[in-house]
Amino acid sequence: MHRLLSALGRGFKTYVGWKRVGVVASILIVGFAIYSLIHNLKGLDHNKLVTALTNVAPSQIGLAALCVVGAFCTLTFYDFFALRTIGKLHVPYRIAAMSAFCSYVIGHNLGATVFTGGAIRFRIYSDYGLSAIDVAKICFISGLTFWLGNLFVLGIGMIWHPAAASAMDLLPDRINQLIGLACLAGIAAYFVWLATGKKRRELGQNGWKVVLPSARLTLVQVLIGVVDLGFCALAMYLLMPSEPYIDYVSLAVVFILATLLGFASHAPGSLGVFDAAVLVALPMFAREDVIATLLIYRVLYFLLPFGIAISIMGVRELWLSVVKPWQEKRAATGNGHPIAAATAATVRQVAQRSQKL
Repeated sequence: MHRLLSALGRGFKTYVGWKRVGVVASILIVGFAIYSLIHNLKGLDHNKLVTALTNVAPSQIGLAALCVVGAFCTLTFYDFFALRTIGKLHVPYRIAAMSAFCSYVIGHNLGATVFTGGAIRFRIYSDYGLSAIDVAKICFISGLTFWLGNLFVLGIGMIWHPAAASAMDLLPDRINQLIGLACLAGIAAYFVWLATGKKRRELGQNGWKVVLPSARLTLVQVLIGVVDLGFCALAMYLLMPSEPYIDYVSLAVVFILATLLGFASHAPGSLGVFDAAVLVALPMFAREDVIATLLIYRVLYFLLPFGIAISIMGVRELWLSVVKPWQEKRAATGNGHPIAAATAATVRQVAQRSQKL
């Protein structure tokens, strides 16, 4: 039996591979999203959509915007925590915050977050002496923070409100509760494994090795992911219409499942996938109301941060490639003033003649 399983495993790696499985899964998810959107948007009343948009009070939008700010502030600790975990203590918080914000926002909006976000992180952290392997470790630990937070909240939500997940995955409530228990059991097992000692927390080989946080620090890691997710879900909850009623936990379950589907699709900004999942999971609401909520949420969480992140990176590149070299050149020539430059040259000549004498 062991030989059979080993042979099947080798055959899977040789002829199939996880990359092909991921590509197929992404195509299937995007296909499902397109089909669902076509079905849900058929016969959409544009006048009702405009009315739904105008019915969202400015106070709702303002509170949702504050939640988005809170989410991105929490997001900055993804990289800061990862840097401390791998021992890169010389990188200040402001750099970690800029890297986490820009890499996540730009990477998520462009798609293929692993590559785009990793490239932006490397562009920033390389100025502080970090290698590509260090950046890979940061991406790994940041991703672990994201998944731990999502699985923890998803597990509690599916146990507490399994019907919210059933609307999306079409599974019985009891099965969803078991899935929720499995999520929490997996996290508990991970904590037990971490508590067995530092040696077992070492992952990787051949120059790529990372020591996972201890069980105590992993609690902080889970908390970062939970707070980030909580702010995001609360932003959408505040934008939802008051009727019919939906509780926060149920919406959070829908939000997490839609978010995970969006990440799995690798679609830019989870566009179409996230939206289709939310529409499918909330059939009790008018389509126009849900679409109005999604449009405002996308502006707050995707478009505005994307513009800010692009501006930050543009200003940074301008500073590094133009302003900083120009300042260094001015400093080397007596601050760029002709008289100061001539005086500096004269002083250097006098000093050289004195040395000859």
